[in-house]
Amino acid sequence: MEKALIGKKLGMTQIFDEKGNVVPVTVVEAGPCPVVSFKTLENDGYEAVQLGFGEIKVSRVTQPLQGHFKKNGVAPKRKLKEFKLPQANLNVGDLIKADVFATGEKVDVCGTSKGKGTAGAIKRWNFSRLKESHGTGPVARHAGSMGACSSPSRVYKGKKLPGHMGHVRVTVQNLTVAKVDAENNLLAIKGAIPGPKGGIVLISASVKA
Repeated sequence: MEKALIGKKLGMTQIFDEKGNVVPVTVVEAGPCPVVSFKTLENDGYEAVQLGFGEIKVSRVTQPLQGHFKKNGVAPKRKLKEFKLPQANLNVGDLIKADVFATGEKVDVCGTSKGKGTAGAIKRWNFSRLKESHGTGPVARHAGSMGACSSPSRVYKGKKLPGHMGHVRVTVQNLTVAKVDAENNLLAIKGAIPGPKGGIVLISASVKA
């Protein structure tokens, strides 16, 4: 991983490219993210760079975290995330801004998808309805057969059933940065990204580009 940022999804809009084509984009408030601390092999068993994002009152930060921020001389941040970034050119307190990415660059965006609550098999797994005729039960939208009766006399693992839908970690790969507004710390990313408006997302250089 060469570069990464923490951001906040602001919503979707559209812009026009050089040829006048409409491009749907998601606007993300990307950074600025200060380097809060480093994880090292000697102390932690792995190497990583810890970045912070978002303002927060000191009174709303736990005492251990207050000590962590004070020790490193960084103002308290609402969100902390670790990335496997090269540490050679970074120091504690350095700011990583939106201009670390360039227009046309490929990125991976990770976020928490919108929660849909408890959903049935049709909405959750795209099941088809049962026949709306005699003998299919009181409703046509239930999951249908659970499997064989005498053998194995149980429901197989992985059987698709109604249940909790959404609110899971989702990564969308190979998205294109359509525009960079360094002054306002904004990135316009072509297409949709996971999560609701105001949701926290992690933006990193694409691993498959």
